[in-house]
Amino acid sequence: MVMVMLMDISVAVSLVNIGILAVLLAMYARIYRNTKAVFTLGLMFFSSMLVLHNAIAVYGYFAMAHLFADALLPYLVGVHLAELAGIATLLKVTIKPF
Repeated sequence: MVMVMLMDISVAVSLVNIGILAVLLAMYARIYRNTKAVFTLGLMFFSSMLVLHNAIAVYGYFAMAHLFADALLPYLVGVHLAELAGIATLLKVTIKPF
């Protein structure tokens, strides 16, 4: 039961990550359109790869849940929560720099 809950938490956090990354991608596209700054292309690529990572993780949880070792699940939750903290911070400084 606890392991199913951990898998559900990982999926939920991954979906939140995808949502935040979609917002970041839209913002970076607007910035690139206005400035043509090459750095924003790198940020767009980085964000796209993180979206891909999270989409694969969500798919993997549903398609291969029976293959995940129970001992691994707390670490996966930790990885997704750390990613959420990082991209939430990135969104905050993108919206309103210090």
